Amino acid sequence: MAKKVLVLSASPRKGGNSDLLCDQFILGANEAGHQTEKIFLRDKKIGYCTGCESCYASHKCIQNDDMAEILDKMIDAEVIVMATPVYFYTMNAQMKTLIDRTVPKYQEITGKEFYFIVAAADNSKQAMERTIDGFRGFTFCLNDAQEKGVIFGIGAWHKGDIKGSEAMKQAFEMGKNV
Repeated sequence: MAKKVLVLSASPRKGGNSDLLCDQFILGANEAGHQTEKIFLRDKKIGYCTGCESCYASHKCIQNDDMAEILDKMIDAEVIVMATPVYFYTMNAQMKTLIDRTVPKYQEITGKEFYFIVAAADNSKQAMERTIDGFRGFTFCLNDAQEKGVIFGIGAWHKGDIKGSEAMKQAFEMGKNV
């Protein structure tokens, strides 16, 4: 049965290593007949959460930016892929800002399957666990979130270093097996 797959790419570079892994995941998912959409966060206007608490009652953010549309797509998707380059052993600001801005409706992001993609220059998967812990902190706050897979794009410093890596094959296979 085809699923709705939403890929959230936090790479600041189109064709960056984490973004290339997203594309491989999408290729696999499309081959398996799933409906896919990739949101390139760099192209979206997403302001920082100001902690005003207005959304607690209204379940809407007072900021007029692209986050409301993205949040609705997260609620509508069955599978969510969150991808980030690793900056100082954690997710980048684009991804963290998106996570923080889910507050108005995070309780509606229920029963989702999650895949996490990280790309970093470091060659150690263990060193990337801090980034994965950040994603897990987010999904821990959601109802019935299921972590289905993690792709570690390690040893990729410069744009395109990830090409031909084992992580590219893993991303395709995970997408195919959603």
